[in-house]
Amino acid sequence: MAGLAFDQREGFIWDQGKMVPWQDAKLHVLSHGLHYASCVFEGERVYNGTIFKLREHTERLFQSARILDFEIPFSVEEIDAACNETVKVNNIVDGYVRPVAWRGSEMMGVSAQETKPRVAIATWVWPSYFDPEERLKGIRMDISEWKRPSPETIPCKSKAAGLYMICTLSKHAAEKKGYADALMLDYRGLVSEATGANIFFVQDGVIHTPTPDCFLDGITRRTVIDLAKARQIKVVERAIEPEEMAGFEECFITGTAAEVTLVSEIGPYKFTPAEIGQSLMKDYDQAVQP
Repeated sequence: MAGLAFDQREGFIWDQGKMVPWQDAKLHVLSHGLHYASCVFEGERVYNGTIFKLREHTERLFQSARILDFEIPFSVEEIDAACNETVKVNNIVDGYVRPVAWRGSEMMGVSAQETKPRVAIATWVWPSYFDPEERLKGIRMDISEWKRPSPETIPCKSKAAGLYMICTLSKHAAEKKGYADALMLDYRGLVSEATGANIFFVQDGVIHTPTPDCFLDGITRRTVIDLAKARQIKVVERAIEPEEMAGFEECFITGTAAEVTLVSEIGPYKFTPAEIGQSLMKDYDQAVQP
């Protein structure tokens, strides 16, 4: 299944209120979302048949659409129900859910006032984003040449498709060098995030993480911060200079896909997977179980 193209898989996809056979869920080549990135999405994990923090993800999908100046033609409750139905119809016990909303093909041009938003939901079996052994011993990351833009230039609070273009470029460049992922700095040269996950560091028993002022404040990020506080671990959100990584002892990244993944190397900087990261990985694995 892993090698099968995503448009050739079996099952059903929820498309505009109806379940359609997987291979029949299509969009026109002149859809506005394809040409002008007027598209938002969510990534959700299914654990033992239950979608973790579904409502938070659905609410963020609606917020992202509003930031991109379009309204999703369903209610939050309807999208929640559709996500659950899609998981059930496809018999997904542990997997991934991808709700996506985009502007249709009624207009073609930068202006999109008359386009009709379309929504679809797919789900599939998806194991660990990174190699399970690498997650435990710590993945190796490069430092990307691309930087997260200023919030004055992008809708950074939305989970919008266009914002991931430089993430793809960064991850490809890292993988070509033998790394698993890449750290992205921001427009000021400060540490921001990985290509699809937030980042945390540990120094003297205190967790340090970049303030999400030009990138997404992840749902998993907030979950892990709560788990750390439950352990009485101090969490400091602040601006982090790249050179500070030389003094950090541990590092880990968080995201729906990445879950909690330990990091052993970022460019010239080395880290040792240890108690805090390992404990939060275990705590998160327990928290997601229904």
